[in-house]
Amino acid sequence: QIRSVEFAGKYKVPLRVLSSFEDGEGTLISLEEENPVESAIITGIAFSRDEAQVNVVDVPDTPGIAYKILAPIGEANINVDMIIQNIGIEGKNDFTFTVPRGDYDTTLEILRKTFPPESGVVVHGSNIAKVSIVGVGMRSHAAVASTMFQALAKENINIHIISTSEIKISVGIDEKYLELAVRALHEAFGLDKA
Repeated sequence: QIRSVEFAGKYKVPLRVLSSFEDGEGTLISLEEENPVESAIITGIAFSRDEAQVNVVDVPDTPGIAYKILAPIGEANINVDMIIQNIGIEGKNDFTFTVPRGDYDTTLEILRKTFPPESGVVVHGSNIAKVSIVGVGMRSHAAVASTMFQALAKENINIHIISTSEIKISVGIDEKYLELAVRALHEAFGLDKA
């Protein structure tokens, strides 16, 4: 779904996004280039249930460590999506990323075979859902992210991982809150009135 929006924007093809929860005309996404960063316009909400989070903790804070973790996964043709590297203490970091749920077990197996224990500990992650707000001008408008985070916080939905681009902000959340999150974001950005 998200890739469809990206390609539609790239080639300036209008795209209509329909609700999974109710009938209606949906939202027309048309990424015109008049003033793409002048105003942040949220045009839709996208989501995926097919995500799994992988955590590698106590990773040495050294150049090339992200490559050492992700290269064998890429060689296995597993797509890595959201990535976070947290600065830890005493020269150790935590590295978290998401993969398609169907590739989760294979990813753990690859990490255990290729990543030595002294270089970090692979911790079981969890199945998560990804929810994205889609539009233009995302990075240049801080209020967009804070509105998203506030809407989720009001529903007591914890965010595990965040990813941003110019056309979307995505968060990983517990899957059981997916429908609640989508409804809350529709309301927060006025998409429930479209």
